[in-house]
Amino acid sequence: MKKSTSGKLALRLTGAITRFILNIIFYLLVVAAVYKGATFLYRFSYEVFGSVARTQAPGTDVPVQIYRGETTMNIATKLETSLVIVDKYSFYVKTKLKDYNIMPGTYMLNTSMDYNEILEVITNPKNSIAEEESIESAIDGIGGGSAGDDTQKESGGEDEEGETGEDSDKKDGEGKEEKEGT
Repeated sequence: MKKSTSGKLALRLTGAITRFILNIIFYLLVVAAVYKGATFLYRFSYEVFGSVARTQAPGTDVPVQIYRGETTMNIATKLETSLVIVDKYSFYVKTKLKDYNIMPGTYMLNTSMDYNEILEVITNPKNSIAEEESIESAIDGIGGGSAGDDTQKESGGEDEEGETGEDSDKKDGEGKEEKEGT
């Protein structure tokens, strides 16, 4: 009978030690997650409400073109990829909280500018160094051809021959294959 009692005692002791170690690991993970969350929240809040710049002065001048009709998130992404701002999400939140009206145009921004300075520049159309342009006209300029034809074909409307944009594209493709074959 002594062997079974000592065996039960050993199992209880092993179970208690295992639970104790798992509890320690669990609480360490919880503390680490809370710490990470708090530091992220602090950093993000500081970027939104504080003065944060990408680099120290003097920085680098970067031209940024903002099109008419472009969303605030697209502008924030463009500024982040141009290395003008630290984080596109904090810039977006700051812009939405203060309800800034970003104006189209081409602006010369510096990497040492903080969010407030950047927003001061891009909300005033007088700071633009070039004419404003809409997204549609920029796309039309890339594709070549007249804006009316491209818009009509993209919308699926009828062209001069009474065909929709999709049908005329198929016909053009078939015609090219026939011409190449002869």
